[in-house]
Amino acid sequence: MLFWRTTVRYALSPTNEGTMPRSAPRPGRLALACGGSFIATLDATVTNLAIPSLASDFTTSVTTVSWVVTAYAVLMAALLAPGGAIADFVGRERLFSIGVITFSLASLTVALSPTIEVLIAARAAQGAGAALLIPASLAFVLADTPPDRRSAAIGLWSALAAVAAAIGPTVGGLMVDVTSWRWLFLINLPAGLWLYLGARELTLTTRRCDRSPDAVGAAFFALSVAALVLSITQGEDWGWSSPAVLGGLVAAALFGTAAIRRSAMHPAPALEITLWRSRVYAAANGVSFLFGAALYIVLISGVVFLIDVWGYSPLEAGLAVTPGALTAAAVGIYVGRLARRPSSAMLVATGTSSIAGVGAVLGLLLGSDPRLWELWVPTGLVLGAGIGAVSVGVTTAAAMSVPPQKFATATGLSVAARQVGGAVGVATFAAIIAAHPGGEAVEGFRAGYWVITLASGAVLLLSPLLRPRLGQAAPVAAVDVVERATT
Repeated sequence: MLFWRTTVRYALSPTNEGTMPRSAPRPGRLALACGGSFIATLDATVTNLAIPSLASDFTTSVTTVSWVVTAYAVLMAALLAPGGAIADFVGRERLFSIGVITFSLASLTVALSPTIEVLIAARAAQGAGAALLIPASLAFVLADTPPDRRSAAIGLWSALAAVAAAIGPTVGGLMVDVTSWRWLFLINLPAGLWLYLGARELTLTTRRCDRSPDAVGAAFFALSVAALVLSITQGEDWGWSSPAVLGGLVAAALFGTAAIRRSAMHPAPALEITLWRSRVYAAANGVSFLFGAALYIVLISGVVFLIDVWGYSPLEAGLAVTPGALTAAAVGIYVGRLARRPSSAMLVATGTSSIAGVGAVLGLLLGSDPRLWELWVPTGLVLGAGIGAVSVGVTTAAAMSVPPQKFATATGLSVAARQVGGAVGVATFAAIIAAHPGGEAVEGFRAGYWVITLASGAVLLLSPLLRPRLGQAAPVAAVDVVERATT
């Protein structure tokens, strides 16, 4: 915990100052918030290197095992969308504790799962717990951070989440190689205990809302995402023109429409669609979705390729992706410390250009012969830098394009968009791999990297929309005077 607090203190100190500013947030409370977001995001990718082991242990296909990743992302996205409203209704400290308990118990169930069905169901419950942690942890960040350092705090929070996603495969590779995939989830228990004990020391705040969020709308949203992901994942096996796949796509559209219609009329909507009236915020959601798709394909395809095609062990594969994870951490924290940081539009444009370039290079040059140092490590460093820049840029744009009282809700919905994009990305990758069996595997991975390039290119086209219109003040500037009252 001392190391974590020191990291937070260092990250929040601007590069032109050697000590903490007077108005900086309390490192202990912010460390707790970042810790909750970190483990929630870590478990979204930590299973990537365990996919071959899971397929072998449970005697099933990679397509089926991909639901271990997807189930987590779907439930996480479904509850992240109304996460800010849930925090207002329950209270952020209570919600944080509930999230920690749910996440920890689900982690234990995953570790002890006797069948793949139990494992997938427990992963869904784990995703639900993670979704409760994230908006509650962000509420801590906003409540304890004064206006002049709020942007840096949000940058740190989002950067550490990106680092967690990036180092997930590294941690997974180490645990799978040294012990068993089950230890990937048992290590969550001591972390959960620390977070729970820390949350118990917090002073409870009063609830800011007497209405519970629309559970039916949230269920419709979850069913929409699940139906879409199921259709894409099983498209190759069922047939893309089969009634099952077409019916799933129609169901996804119907449930999604129902979720939006209910949200437009409900006093406590599952989806705060009124936030989309802001051009910057709507663009940030689109960027989050596309970035999530590219990011999750990057994270799952890389480690599977290193193991299945280049023949590396899980530990070696984990170490091979570590340089990129370290670069993501360095860029994210450095950008957060800049006294005058680049705009969100510039960060996203620069980062996605890097990701798109790496996708194109690997789509052209990736082959069956290992090329670790001359190809994989250099592209991994560029990729990590891009991930760190985009993560900070899009999260800051989403939060700072709305009034302070909507910060948690806005960021929760933005992260939900990224999770939905990630689920769709994993499903798309699983479908591509299923269409390229055996000796065609390399072509399948190349196709996956071209999808990354296309998604990143679309983000690049959206990035100028993250810049406020000329003469338009940022919403946060107009309401800083009510910061304490609204958070």
